[in-house]
Amino acid sequence: MVMKTVFIAGHSRLTSGMAAKSVYDTLTITAEVDRKYGVIISAGCTLATDHARGYIEELLKGHSLKDGIDDVIQEVKLHYFGKAENALISALRDLHKQYELHFLDKK
Repeated sequence: MVMKTVFIAGHSRLTSGMAAKSVYDTLTITAEVDRKYGVIISAGCTLATDHARGYIEELLKGHSLKDGIDDVIQEVKLHYFGKAENALISALRDLHKQYELHFLDKK
């Protein structure tokens, strides 16, 4: 049986002074993505609190990586006002890059 989803991770460095920095040196965003449409089914990240991780998942769910990453980044800029904003954006760009490298080129 062929899985209908793929698992992708994007990474970025955390800046000092963030709660997650005490546990991790990098911020990681993971996403389960529909293979056919590129839609994010579920997502996770290494932010420090359950609340923050859940909020980011809700922000990302439903977006299609086939449409690029700019709309998702705009959502983060409009709705996330924590110290990790730049790290989240960088990790999202890396996530999208990984999607393009490992999925779009495999068609």
